[in-house]
Amino acid sequence: MKLSLYIAKRYLFAKKSRNAINVISAISVAGVTVGTMALITILSVFNGLETMVKSIFSTSDPQIKIAPVIGKVFTPDSLMLRRLSETDGVELYALTLEENALLRFEEQQYIATVKGVSPNYADVTDLDTAMWDGDFILQGENGRPYAVAGLGVANYLGMRLNFVSPLAIYIPDRKARISGTPDSEFTRKYIYMSGIFAVEQEFDSKYVFLPLDFARELLDYRDEVSSIEIRMKPGADEKKTQNAIREVMGNEFTVQNRYEQQEMFYKVMKAERLAIFVILTFILVIASFNIIGSLTMLIIEKERDINILRSLGADNSLIKRIFIYEGWMISFIGTVLGLLLGFMLCAAQQHFGIVKLAGESLLIDAYPVRMHLADFFIVAATVLAIGYAAAWYPVHYLSRRHLRENSRENK
Repeated sequence: MKLSLYIAKRYLFAKKSRNAINVISAISVAGVTVGTMALITILSVFNGLETMVKSIFSTSDPQIKIAPVIGKVFTPDSLMLRRLSETDGVELYALTLEENALLRFEEQQYIATVKGVSPNYADVTDLDTAMWDGDFILQGENGRPYAVAGLGVANYLGMRLNFVSPLAIYIPDRKARISGTPDSEFTRKYIYMSGIFAVEQEFDSKYVFLPLDFARELLDYRDEVSSIEIRMKPGADEKKTQNAIREVMGNEFTVQNRYEQQEMFYKVMKAERLAIFVILTFILVIASFNIIGSLTMLIIEKERDINILRSLGADNSLIKRIFIYEGWMISFIGTVLGLLLGFMLCAAQQHFGIVKLAGESLLIDAYPVRMHLADFFIVAATVLAIGYAAAWYPVHYLSRRHLRENSRENK
């Protein structure tokens, strides 16, 4: 093995008699390098995007959400709430009630979702840390209710914290009969704004938060809620806590963690990541055809060396290993260079934000990148496996044919 590896290194780095073989070998290394660098970069960008999305959802979504399987609302009794608060892993819970509504501010109108929440809602989620203007205050010291709207809703309505014009909220009256008079079919209430939050565009353009009692009065409910949102104790096991809550709530309720609340989004992101990885791998396979061409020409050029080695007692397996090692070294060099360049590129993006995001973003202005050690091992294993396959086929086929012809000639 040492002899075949030594000869392979001599063939790879020594000056060849045909310049075309040098060019093809360099192209082979460059192709593997670029493919490896692209794989590492793309995977790191997807890791960064996933981390960014998780941070966004951790601000707006609760750690665990309880909602009814059938219907929009339910009435939690005191026993249910007491058992829920005593469940292992549960630190706090908040009651919520939401419904679509027509909003009007001065002359502008917009349809959004109003969400009534209990006073401790800011302790259950981190929405109060995402305030763009004002504060997350739903009830003043004098008991006066206030609303907190998303930046997208505020922009559509041309609304700012002027405390001069109130926000009008229109909700269809569930008990009203159709009479042809819109005023009698809608419940209307006015409320002033205390703050505007900014999390991400879709969420900001959807929600307006209200005090729970104000929302119940607006929707003509007494004790009903749409969901119960939970914050777990620090260090609590999510799966165990989730299963314990399911036992308390029963089969009539869904108990979802953050991943399950945004399950479709995460699945799409993982599918995109896998698709990009497969596409780049196929491109890498195509680039590896240069290795086949390089080894093919090298075997033809080294015909005299093969005859000499056979005369010295080298068997067929040793000669095959020489050229297989040569192809594998091309892959190895390209893999190492690609991993190094990919690391340098991702590190530069992390520190300097070279590639900017298109459009305006309130969170980041450059593509997020996060490198995982496991990705480097996966990419290296994939590229080396492709390189070995690309080296094995031409060596196995051409050397066997060449050796067979030489054997006949010697006879």
